[in-house]
Amino acid sequence: MDAQYYQVDSAIGAYAIPEKMLMNSWTNITYLNGDFSAGLRFETYLNPVSGYYKDLKGSGVPYWYVGYKSGQFDITAGNFYEQFGSGMVLRSYEEHNLGYDNAIRGVRVKFTPVKGVVLKGIWGTQRFFWQQSPGIIRGADMDVSLNELINSMSGSKLKIQFGGSFVSKYQEYEEISVGQDSTLKLPLNVGAGSGRVTLSYGKFGLGAEYAYKINDPNAVNKFTFDHGDGLLLNASFSQKGFGIILQAKRLNNMSFKSKRTETGNVLDVNYLPAITKQQTYSLAAIYPYATQPNGEMGLNLQINYNIPKNTLLGGHYGTDISLNCSDIYEDSKIFDSVAFLTTGIPTYKLNFFQVGSRLYFRDINLEISHKFNKTFKGSMNLIHQDYDPFVNGHEGEPVIHANIVIADMTYKFTPTQALRGEFQYLQTKQDQGSWSMGTLEYSFAPLWFFSIADQWNHGNEITSNRYHYPLVAAGYTNNANRIQVSYGKQRAGIVCVGGVCRPVPASNGFTITITSSF
Repeated sequence: MDAQYYQVDSAIGAYAIPEKMLMNSWTNITYLNGDFSAGLRFETYLNPVSGYYKDLKGSGVPYWYVGYKSGQFDITAGNFYEQFGSGMVLRSYEEHNLGYDNAIRGVRVKFTPVKGVVLKGIWGTQRFFWQQSPGIIRGADMDVSLNELINSMSGSKLKIQFGGSFVSKYQEYEEISVGQDSTLKLPLNVGAGSGRVTLSYGKFGLGAEYAYKINDPNAVNKFTFDHGDGLLLNASFSQKGFGIILQAKRLNNMSFKSKRTETGNVLDVNYLPAITKQQTYSLAAIYPYATQPNGEMGLNLQINYNIPKNTLLGGHYGTDISLNCSDIYEDSKIFDSVAFLTTGIPTYKLNFFQVGSRLYFRDINLEISHKFNKTFKGSMNLIHQDYDPFVNGHEGEPVIHANIVIADMTYKFTPTQALRGEFQYLQTKQDQGSWSMGTLEYSFAPLWFFSIADQWNHGNEITSNRYHYPLVAAGYTNNANRIQVSYGKQRAGIVCVGGVCRPVPASNGFTITITSSF
C-alpha cells in the first residue's frame, strides 16, 4: 500500500487535492500444489496517487491465472507476463513505479520437445486499466541452446544460443483521416518478427538481435505507412578485476500498440530497452532519457576496473572504478515531401546506418568507490549530461547541459549501526538553474532507519523561486514486513524505469508505504 496525504503549497506547484488523501494498493495471492499453480491480484486505487493515470480509479481483480505443467508442456490460462528475446517484438510486464501493466489475458503454451529447445505460443488481449485492449495479440517464439541440444558441445567453451519470434496484432477497422481529403485504409493485421543470437567464448561475449515490423500506421508515428525495424548489438569482455561492455542500438518506427490511436505508456505490445545508465541518485535523475520509438541511434560503453588491494591507489581493501558513457542521436529520417503531396500520407526516406545530426542525450559517469577501513567507506560520482527536452515531449526548449558531483559516505559505529551522509550538486545554466541536495541517514540494521534530506534550487534565475524541498523519513522492517513513513516536499519532475517515463507532479505532505509477505 502506498498512501499520500496532500497539503497545498502553490509556490512549488502542489495544488489542492479534493480527496486530501490518495492510495494505490494491491495484494498478490499465489497457490502452488505440485504441477498445478493459480494466483490472483486484487488492486484498489481510491483514488490513484497523484501522477498516475486517473483511469486506474476503482477496485477489482484485473489479474488472475491457472497453470499446469505436464511433462514437456507448461500451460497458463488467464493473465500472464511474457517476453520474447530482448522484448523488441513482445514484452508484457508490470512496473508499480510507473503505474504500468500490460499483462496479456488469454492462453500461453510452453513446449520443450528436447533438451535445449523451448517453444512458446501466446494468444490474448492486453490489460487496458480495468478493461481489455481492442487488439488481439498472437505470437510464437523459439529459443535454442546448441550446447544443451548437441551432446558433443556440452563441455565446449564456445556457447551458442539463438532464437526467433513472430508476433501479430489484429484490430478491427476504424476510419482515420489525415489532412483534408485523405482517409486511410489501415491494415487489420500487423506483423513483427525478430531473430537473435548470443555467442560466448571464455571471457568474451557477443549478442545481436534484429526486429522488423510491417507498416503500422498509428498515433505515435503520425500514421505513416513506413515499415519499422530495430537492431541491438552488445559485446563484452570480463576477467577478474576488469570488465567492459559495449552496446549499440538503432530504432526506426518501432512503436507497436494493440490500439492504434493510443499514445503514452499504455498498450505497448513490445519494449524498447534503453542503453543509458539507470540513475539512482535524485539530482542525477532530474533529466532522464526516454526511448524514442520513432527513431534513434545510440552507443553505450561500460568499463569496470578494480585497483588491487595493498597497492598505492588500491589501499588495504582495493578501489573500484566504473566509467559509463552514453550517446543517443536522432536517426537520419528525412520527410518525403513529394510522396506526401502525391498521396497525402506522411512517409520518410531513411539511411539505416547514418546517424542524424541532433543529439538527444549524452551521459558520462565516473564513479570511484573505496573502503578506507573496517568502519568507513565512500564513493564519488562525477557526471556530465546533455539533455534535449524533446525526448520527454517538450519540443522547442533549449538543450540542457549539466555537471553533477555526488559524494556518498558511510560510517559504521557497530556491525548493526551506521550513519550515511550524501551530498549532491548539479550545475547548469539552463532550465531552473543549479541544485544542491544533502542527506543524512541513520540505520539500525535490520530493523530501523531514519533520514533527513533537503533539495535546494539555489541557482534559479528567479530569486523568489529558489525553493527548498525538505523531507524526513523513517522505516521499520521485521522479517518480511516493512513500513515506511515520510513527510515533506517533492519537486515536480519525471521518473523513468528502463527508458519508460511518467511525469511526477509537485507534492507536499505525508506518505506511508506498507509491504508485507506471508
